[in-house]
Amino acid sequence: MTVLGFPCNQFGAQEPGTNEEILEFAHSQYDANFEIFGKIEVNGDGACELYRLLKAEQPKEDGNPDIAWNFTKFLVDGEGQVLVRYEPQVSPQDIGADIAARLNG
Repeated sequence: MTVLGFPCNQFGAQEPGTNEEILEFAHSQYDANFEIFGKIEVNGDGACELYRLLKAEQPKEDGNPDIAWNFTKFLVDGEGQVLVRYEPQVSPQDIGADIAARLNG
């Protein structure tokens, strides 16, 4: 399993720093031990291609593809298939249980 992080400043200006500042903050405050990429946009005309794909494959339950807030998560299999979209309130522990169930199922 690989976790990838994509900082975005489109939600309440929570990521105003440089990529280096964001990386340092994630490591020092949250002990983030996964790959963190440069800041991107996830909504609107400037949305990066990855998030265009993720949102198209797994829109919210109401059909709206836009990301509503930071920490929206997607589970993608080894073939690149977008399996599940998790809204911000879903914890990493819950996702871990889901991954384990899929691997053992």
